[in-house]
Amino acid sequence: MSEPRTERPFSAGQVERLAQALAETDAGLKGVEIGHALAKARIPDVDPQNTKWKRLYNALITQQGRSGTGICVVNFIHYALEPARYVGKTEVFEQRREEVNNVLAFRGLRFTAEGKFERIEQARTLGEAERRANRLRDKLKERDVHEDVLAFCRAELLEDNYFHAVLEAVKSIDIKLKRRLDLDMDGAELYDAALGGTAPRLQINLLQNRSQRSEQSGFLNLLKGLYGTFRNPTAHEARIEWAISEEDALDLLSIASYAHRRVDRAT
Repeated sequence: MSEPRTERPFSAGQVERLAQALAETDAGLKGVEIGHALAKARIPDVDPQNTKWKRLYNALITQQGRSGTGICVVNFIHYALEPARYVGKTEVFEQRREEVNNVLAFRGLRFTAEGKFERIEQARTLGEAERRANRLRDKLKERDVHEDVLAFCRAELLEDNYFHAVLEAVKSIDIKLKRRLDLDMDGAELYDAALGGTAPRLQINLLQNRSQRSEQSGFLNLLKGLYGTFRNPTAHEARIEWAISEEDALDLLSIASYAHRRVDRAT
């Protein structure tokens, strides 16, 4: 990944919105968490007695003024949204990440689920993308889609088409398997290690007869097919060549939802 674009300071309005997203009164970072992240990012806590978001805003805007760059803002986001801090709190993590990314999009940046920054096409307006995200989320809720898939129906993933929403949902299956089984591999190798063989690490049924063994094998091949179709090619082709319609996105995200439920119930 290339380094984030931090040569220009964030606008005061952008810093204010980021501070509000990360440190709102009820659902935001706690005061001690703000202090810890500021310290790790080496940002002086210039106004520790103020309300949480104003405390954070004053710290960021002061340090940015001293340095003349936006690096302090990027560093704070990195430490405040470190994925390891949100184990068991996926919904909180995704909500904060979505709100932060809505601002970062105007700088051509996105903070990924893996805790890294990546460059994206700079946003001019998120209005249409937000409408698309809301519409897709509502339709998926009607299908009772898994909450770990709903997390990827976000505006910054739908600015051009549904490509990134599907791609990130497929990647999330890998992440769940790796975390659950503590495996350091990807794709077909990961699926074989997790679900393959005569005594798989993860069983989606009791494997007591031919039918159940066939179901296990079929689920393994389903995951391999998803990976091969929507990860390998898209990693090497321009996104515009992989435009996905809303109807296709609904079907593909439903398949990802099925995979998540089977992994959750597996023993």
